[in-house]
Amino acid sequence: MLVMRAVPALLACSLVLAGCGDTPWSNAPWSDLLPEPAADFEAEPSGATLRLIRRGRASDAALVQETGERRLWRTAGNQVVETDGGRIIATAGFPEMLAATRFDGPDPLAEPAALLAHPAAARRMVDLMRASRTPEGMRFGVQIECRLRAEPTEDAAVLLVTERCRAEGAGRFTNLFWVSAETGAVLQTTQWVGPAAPMLTIEFPLPQP
Repeated sequence: MLVMRAVPALLACSLVLAGCGDTPWSNAPWSDLLPEPAADFEAEPSGATLRLIRRGRASDAALVQETGERRLWRTAGNQVVETDGGRIIATAGFPEMLAATRFDGPDPLAEPAALLAHPAAARRMVDLMRASRTPEGMRFGVQIECRLRAEPTEDAAVLLVTERCRAEGAGRFTNLFWVSAETGAVLQTTQWVGPAAPMLTIEFPLPQP
């Protein structure tokens, strides 16, 4: 059975981690529909967290900064992920990093229910960088063309958004987003974060009722 692991709900914290209250995940009925997380975990940090899964290994990342829908998360091993809503827009602390993401127009993921009847195209540019930060490991303005569509799952409370993309000089990939049909919030996602990097899965904390 596919089970989502419970982690605390997101709360705003400063860049220097401070003590914050947290609200646990609820046992939502749609949890059985989400991909099963890995069994191999790093030690969990205290405070509000989401879960990152990379190459079968999972770690918890604490919320360290929040500005609107943009949130910065950091693991105990100093791996950093920046999200905008449910989309990964930057990473740091990995062998290959997604340095920046710039959309050409609105992100269709912001309105997943609309994608049920009307699939949408999206274009963005990304900057890529290797951990060595050498010039030959940097690529700027890599163009990515995508098409997004949504479909219902077995549970009416959850939609699955599939984003099929082609990255300039970096091949094709498919991102998956499990979203709340009611609110549009991303519950869990697996996303591309660079041509030489493994897909990165994120389990998001539930919004507080």
